[in-house]
Amino acid sequence: MIKPRPWLPTPLLSILLLAVWLLLVRSTAFGQFVLGTVLAVVIPLATHRFWDAQPHVARPWLLLRFVLRVLGDILVANIEVAWLIVNPWRRLRPHFVEYPLMLEDRFTITLLANTISLTPGTVSANLRLDGRTLLIHALDVEDEAALIAHIRERYEQPLKEIYEC
Repeated sequence: MIKPRPWLPTPLLSILLLAVWLLLVRSTAFGQFVLGTVLAVVIPLATHRFWDAQPHVARPWLLLRFVLRVLGDILVANIEVAWLIVNPWRRLRPHFVEYPLMLEDRFTITLLANTISLTPGTVSANLRLDGRTLLIHALDVEDEAALIAHIRERYEQPLKEIYEC
């Protein structure tokens, strides 16, 4: 992994900015490469003081497993939501659920909320001001406790292991 330097506070972001610049201009000419490199260094230098500290990934292999799990869950949830839409005789049971958080770090809470929203059929609607409860809207809820246990087991616990251990 590339370590941050005073002149390059977010090296991975700089590499991404350079790649995006070269893709946008659709050229790898020397001048475009130099301009992209200058932008990739200057933009993070100008904005890094506005960013939160970069989280430390304690277990990168768990992060990869988490990403694969979320992608699989998104695929399965798409099929389930499509099935709910195709079957109009089935009554949906939309419900708001107050989800008590075990996570404390803002970054991991944001990751959990985004993961929930990425999964079709569920949306993170609100984080309470105390940061202890997340309001989730689910398209079809049979058992509120089962939904809470599912989210805790599949998403929150792995995030806690990856970032907050």
